[in-house]
Amino acid sequence: MATAGAASSPVRFKSNYAVSRKMEPFYKGGGIQVNGDGKFMFCPCGIKLNVIDIETGALLHSLEQDDQEDITSFVLSPDDEILVTGSRALLLKQWNWRENKCVRTWKAVHVAPIASMAFDSTSTLLATGGCDSTIKIWDMIKQYCTHNLKGSSGVVHLVEFHPDISRLQLFSSSMDYKIRIWDLNSSKCVAVLSGHFSAVTSLAFAADRNTLISSGRDKICMVWNLKTGEIKRTIPVYESVEAAVLLPEKGEFSQLGVKNQGLHVLTAGSKGILKIWEVATAACVFTQAVPFEPVESKEEASERSLTHCMLVPGRNEVVTVSVEHNIVLYDAQTLQLRKQFAGYNDEVLDVKFLGPADSHIVVATNSPQLKVFELATSHCQILYGHTETILALDVFRKGLMFVSCAKDKSLRVWRMNKDGKVICVAQGLGHAHGVGAVSCSRLKESFVVTSSQDCTIKIWNIPDSLTSKAKAALISSPETLHAQVTERGHDKDINSVAVSPNDKLIATGSQDRLAKLWSCSDCSLLGVFTGHKRGIWCVQFSPVDQILATSSADGMLKLWGLQDFSCLKTFEGHDASVLKIIFVSRGTQLLSSGSDGLLKLWTIKTNECVKTLDGHEDKIWGLHSNKQDDMVVTASSDSCITLWKDVTEIEQEEAQAKQEEQIMKEQELSNLLYEKRFLKALGLAISLDRPHTVLMVIKAILKEIDGRKHLEETILRLRKDQKGGVNVLGDVEYKLSELPRGPSCH
Repeated sequence: MATAGAASSPVRFKSNYAVSRKMEPFYKGGGIQVNGDGKFMFCPCGIKLNVIDIETGALLHSLEQDDQEDITSFVLSPDDEILVTGSRALLLKQWNWRENKCVRTWKAVHVAPIASMAFDSTSTLLATGGCDSTIKIWDMIKQYCTHNLKGSSGVVHLVEFHPDISRLQLFSSSMDYKIRIWDLNSSKCVAVLSGHFSAVTSLAFAADRNTLISSGRDKICMVWNLKTGEIKRTIPVYESVEAAVLLPEKGEFSQLGVKNQGLHVLTAGSKGILKIWEVATAACVFTQAVPFEPVESKEEASERSLTHCMLVPGRNEVVTVSVEHNIVLYDAQTLQLRKQFAGYNDEVLDVKFLGPADSHIVVATNSPQLKVFELATSHCQILYGHTETILALDVFRKGLMFVSCAKDKSLRVWRMNKDGKVICVAQGLGHAHGVGAVSCSRLKESFVVTSSQDCTIKIWNIPDSLTSKAKAALISSPETLHAQVTERGHDKDINSVAVSPNDKLIATGSQDRLAKLWSCSDCSLLGVFTGHKRGIWCVQFSPVDQILATSSADGMLKLWGLQDFSCLKTFEGHDASVLKIIFVSRGTQLLSSGSDGLLKLWTIKTNECVKTLDGHEDKIWGLHSNKQDDMVVTASSDSCITLWKDVTEIEQEEAQAKQEEQIMKEQELSNLLYEKRFLKALGLAISLDRPHTVLMVIKAILKEIDGRKHLEETILRLRKDQKGGVNVLGDVEYKLSELPRGPSCH
C-alpha cells in the first residue's frame, strides 16, 4: 500500500498527544457573582464553586465541598474579602477564595438547606434564608449566630440588608409572595409589603434609601415607599421578571433612551430581552435588539429566558444569565454585547476547527443553537437559526464557511467575517427526516452533500454569490438552496458521508453495515464495501491514497481499496463502537474515537496502535484535526470539549536531552573519581540512581588512608535528598560489616 510518497519532506510519525486544554462545564445554574474590580466571576457547579478569570475565560480554581454535597447558595462580601458557601449537608464554609483555602466550617443551624444569602454593607453581618422558613443572622467577626428570625412562609428565597446600616433592617421574601421587613434591634417583623401575586425575584434600593423596587414572576415591578409601606407605582413589564436593576442616577445612559435624572430600572426575564423603564411614568424607554425572534407566544419560558441580571460597575457592564447557562456581558451604556460565556454545553455532538488559522471552534451541542468559541478568550457566539437539535457539522477548506445539519430536516451554510462574526448565508430544506451527516466539497466552496434518516443522499450546489466576500457581505437574509441530486443510498439510517479530496467521489456509511462509493457528478453507485459485522459510524477518504477508511459498531477500523473495493487492512483494539476516524500525519496514521471515551492512534504501515488516550468519560462524537496537523479537538457526551496537542517532537527532544545529560553526568562522575573528589562523586552517583556506581565510589573511598573514617564523614556531609535517593546507608552498613576492622583498608 502506498504512503505519502509525493510529499517532499519525510513524514514524522506521531507517538503521543497531550491535553492542552479542557473546556468543561463550569456553571450549572443558580446565582452568579462578580467581584468588585470585575476581574473574577463566581459560578456554582454542583459540589464546586468555580472562580473564572473574565478576561480569558480560564478557571482560576474551584472551591470544592469536601462533604461532596451540592452548593445550594453562596455569597461574596461587598469588600471582596469573605466568601461563604452553603451545602446540602447544612454546613457553612468561609473561604479565602484567592488562595483556594477553607478558613472555617460551621453548622448552619437550619434544619433544611440554605436557599439565599446576603452580606450587609459593612461585610460583618451575614443573613442566611433557609428552606425551613427561618432566617439566621451571623456575626462574621465574633463568629456566632445573633438572630433567628421566624415567621416566613416556606422557602426564604430572598434576603437583603437595607443599605443604610444605621437602620439595621433586613428584607426577605418567601413562598407567600410577601416582602417582610425585620428590625434587627428587636428581632421582629415590623412590616409586611403585600402586592405581588407570584414569587418576588429581586429587591433594589434607590439612592434616597426610602424607595424600594421589587420584581416578580407576576410580570410586574413595584415601587414602594419605605416610610409609609405603600405602593407608589406598579410597572407592568408583560413578562415574568427575574431581576430588576436600578441604573445609577448620575450615569450617562442617553443611548438607552434615558433623557432625565429620574429613576430608571433595567429588567430581565422570560422573553430574554433587556428593557429599561422610567419609574416615574412606568414607560419602557429602551428595548434591546437581539439576534433572534422575540418570544411572543403565551408560553412563559424558552431557552432564551434570563434568570439573573446584575450591574458590574468595576467593568461598566451588565451581566445576564440565561436558562441555557449562557453568561453574557453587555456594555452598560449601550447594552451592546461585549462577551459571552457558555457555562454548560450538555451533550456535545460534533466539533470542528474554524477560521483561517483555526482560531475558533464551532460546536454542536444537544440544542438548536450553534456555539462558536474563540479559543484565545473563550468568548462564545451563539448562532440562532435551526429549530431542532443540530446533529453534524463540516467546514470548507479555507475555514471561513461551514455547514450544519439538524433534526429539523434542514442544512444551513454559515460564514465568518474578518472580525470573527458568524452569519447564516444560506439554508436548504428537502429531506423527509432529520439530517444526520454532512460533508463539504474539498477543493473549493462549490457543493455540500447531506445524508439523512430517510436513507437518501442529497447534493446541494453553493452559488457563487455566497463564496465571494464582496457579494456575501451584501446578503441580508439567508439564500434558499435546492438539492441538485437526490439518491436513495441505503436501507437504513446513513450515519456518515464524505467527499473525496479531488471532489469526484462520495462515500457513505450506514446502519445497514455497508459502505458505498458514489460518483459525485450524478450520484451513480460505483461499488459497495462489505465486511463490517455491525453498523458503520464513520467513513473517511485518505488525503493521499486511493483508500477509504471505515469505522463500525463492531469495534473495528477497516481500510479499503477504491479500485477493487477489497479490504486492505483491519485494525482491532477498541472494545466499543468506533464513532469517528480521521487521517493524520499526511495519511500515514489514523486517529479513532470510541463510545467508551477512548482515543486511539494507529500507524497504518505496521497495523499498530501506538497510543491510547483516555480523555473523556462518555462517547466521543466529535473528532477533528487542525490544518497544521499538530492539534486535535474532541467532543463528548460528557459535556467536555478537549484540545489535544501533538507532543511527539517535544517528548523526543526531552528524551534526547535526558540522554545527553546522562552521558555528561557519567563523564563528570569519572572525572570526579579520577580527581578523588569523593563527596561530589557519591552525590552524583545517587542522583543517577546507580547503586552499583555508589558502591564503586564507596570502595574507592575505603581504599584511601583512614578510609572508614573518611567514608563516615562523607556520608554525614550528604544532603537529605541524596541520602534518600538510593538506600545508600543500608548498602554502606552492609559493606562495612563485610570488611575487616583495622586502621585502614587497602
